[in-house]
Amino acid sequence: MSINLCQYLPDISGEYRPLLAAALTMAGQAGNIHIRYFRSDNIAQTTKLNDSDVVTVADKEAEAAIVSYIHEHFPSHGIIAEESGREHDDRRWRWVIDPLDGTTNFSAGLPTFSVSIALECDRRAVVAVVLAPYLGECFFAVKGQGAWLNGRRISCSRKAELSKAVVATGMPYDRNDNPDNNLAEICRMALLVRGIRRMGSAAIDLCYTAAGFFDAYWELNLNRWDVAAGELIATEAGVAVESIRSDRNHSLLASNPALLEEMRRVLIP
Repeated sequence: MSINLCQYLPDISGEYRPLLAAALTMAGQAGNIHIRYFRSDNIAQTTKLNDSDVVTVADKEAEAAIVSYIHEHFPSHGIIAEESGREHDDRRWRWVIDPLDGTTNFSAGLPTFSVSIALECDRRAVVAVVLAPYLGECFFAVKGQGAWLNGRRISCSRKAELSKAVVATGMPYDRNDNPDNNLAEICRMALLVRGIRRMGSAAIDLCYTAAGFFDAYWELNLNRWDVAAGELIATEAGVAVESIRSDRNHSLLASNPALLEEMRRVLIP
């Protein structure tokens, strides 16, 4: 299977259209790598920080393909990538890459994983693509021009009652060593909502909130590459995204506007 995402390229004008086309091309290349390795016997799984922080050969090959494309087509741009680190990240234009978000799912044979690619200008995302290749779902956004799922415009939910809300969250990799690990917040929230889901990919959680599949999402201690693309997709779909902590890296709440105050009260008592 070869993934061609440029079929979804919307009819938009301006300088961002070719940049979105490039991001879609890179995401498709990474997605092809994911699918080639998914549920195979040669994913070459290792760990980084601890047993919960997994990396596979698919992570590394997908990132290498994306970085190579950027070097060839955008040699003046900087890069922030999960596996290979920072490269001229002080430049005005920079790409923020998570080559395989949801590696734990991927390595276990679960289909909820994605590639996340954002292009930032002056530290603000202007183009974003999140592809869940096994699910066949491609989310993307352009600053000021909206968000799409497989070429169809999306917007967040309008649900206004927390008791009817389905929300998503995740847990940090240091949860075993740091008691500030989101368990207390999950326990409080679980008694108030219709359901809590843990998908295992921050990028997908943000995109599903953008599409109205989730009504809100929060998580602690994320990295820039986890959220750069998903944040833009969510905000362009009408989601309110805000920081909920100043001491736990990127810790954010993304909610439809009608539920924002209630979500904030539960998470920040």
